Amino acid sequence: MSTSSIHSRLRRLSKAQKLSAAGVSAACCAALSLSLVPAHAETPAETQAASAAPVVIAGLPQAKTIQASIIEQHSTAEKLVKAADAVKAKHAAAAKAKAAAKAKAAVKAKAKAAAKAKADVAKRSSQAASRSAARTPVYANNLNGWITEALDIMKAHGIPGSYDGLHRNIMRESTGNPNAVNGWDVNAQNGTPSCGLLQVIQPTFNAYHVSGTSTNIYDPVANLTAAANYAADRYGSIDNVNSAY
Repeated sequence: MSTSSIHSRLRRLSKAQKLSAAGVSAACCAALSLSLVPAHAETPAETQAASAAPVVIAGLPQAKTIQASIIEQHSTAEKLVKAADAVKAKHAAAAKAKAAAKAKAAVKAKAKAAAKAKADVAKRSSQAASRSAARTPVYANNLNGWITEALDIMKAHGIPGSYDGLHRNIMRESTGNPNAVNGWDVNAQNGTPSCGLLQVIQPTFNAYHVSGTSTNIYDPVANLTAAANYAADRYGSIDNVNSAY
């Protein structure tokens, strides 16, 4: 039974209750009037009415029963309204709890998606770093590694030269010693001794230094690339150098 139906029933019961209460009050007044008539005023007709009075009075218990029934029905209807309101409140609370659970689930799903996106970015970054590391060559710290690295840098800067051209001139100039210094030739006498694998003087090294390499003249790769850059400018390529240059 809906709340509106119960309230309608209550309105109908209230009207019936008023009518019943009015009937009961009328009956009681009639009985009271009969009991207050003086004894000397009795007439045969009044005696007959008085003898009929017990019938009206006798009906009072029945009126009380009807009134009690109406009150009981009214009480039952109120209980039904309260029960309906309680059910409605329960449904509202359940709907509110469901909405809160849904909102919480949405927040959790959003956080999970954000965490997954972050993990994916980290994974891609890691994979990119791994690929980059795999592409980056590792050069040995020896003559072969120095020449190989120098050739890669020379290629990137458009400096001509070959492995054989570098190796051949290194063996003649320093026998592969990156710390070799010529202290007796004309350059040494002029205060600028030839240094490193390809015996480069400091002014030449400074003028032909290749960007991205060390500024230390004794650094093997920096020394080779600067010397090859100078040879390319003066002789066309380090491969064309077969004696002191």
